[in-house]
Amino acid sequence: MGAMKVTLTGGNSFGLRGELDKLVANFLDEHGDMALERLDGEEATFERMQEALQSLPFLASKKMVVLRGPSANKQFAENAERLLTELPETTDVILAEPKLDKRLAYYKFLKKATDFREFVPLDASGLARWLMQAAKDRGGSLSSSEASFLVNRVGANQQLLGNELEKLALYDPKITRANIELLTEATPQSTIFELLEAAFAGNTKRAFKLYEEQRALKVEPQQIIAMLAWQLHILALVKTAGDRTSDQIAREAKLNPYVVRKSAAIARKLSLPELKTLIANLLEIDTRLKREPINADEALQNYLLQLASR
Repeated sequence: MGAMKVTLTGGNSFGLRGELDKLVANFLDEHGDMALERLDGEEATFERMQEALQSLPFLASKKMVVLRGPSANKQFAENAERLLTELPETTDVILAEPKLDKRLAYYKFLKKATDFREFVPLDASGLARWLMQAAKDRGGSLSSSEASFLVNRVGANQQLLGNELEKLALYDPKITRANIELLTEATPQSTIFELLEAAFAGNTKRAFKLYEEQRALKVEPQQIIAMLAWQLHILALVKTAGDRTSDQIAREAKLNPYVVRKSAAIARKLSLPELKTLIANLLEIDTRLKREPINADEALQNYLLQLASR
């Protein structure tokens, strides 16, 4: 059996790391830890990486070399085709390259000559499906609606979602909405978006309830203003993006595509002048809070009323 050459790439660091850990664990089960070498492309010299790939295994029938970001070493990227083509059959190699420039010959070679596995960030529906499968793998269950609720409550960070799922499954393998509400906390950023959604939908009762929840969680008015400003900034990016898709906007602005797609629904209901007015009014509140002894909660609740009545 020939050498295994695997490239792991993409912006989903959680998925990439999970696949790397699985590949390494399977290899160690069969060949032991003496047969594993890990090198970082930002620290290891080209000569050290070359030696690791070309040398024979020690006290084992095979060896595995894990290279993290080897293209950070320009000499490695220039010689990768030769090194991987001449790789001994006794050596498996994994190249963990989260960010690859698709224009380079190095990328094209890896795509063609290695087992190329790309891990893209999951959107809300993708995260929900992943949570359902992860719960099943643990011998539990999580419905589609509960999985979506967990994503909306905690946010789109897959690592955090994984941690929360582990906690929920240990409490009760059958994960319910009641247990999600009991054992997890809504992330401020996620809830601020829900607050905006409620206000823009004219649901002032829910908007005020979400605001009060934030204050009960010790989130200060200045923090709420900062988060509202960030959400309005995303709305402005979406509103002025022309015919670019949500994925293109997310890539250019370095945002999660899930966040952009959620914001697009609100942006469609707003005119650009309305959005500019909302941003200006929020800025005015922020400025007044820093200069005058005004009631911050009252000012922000009046702002929510403005959003709801627009």
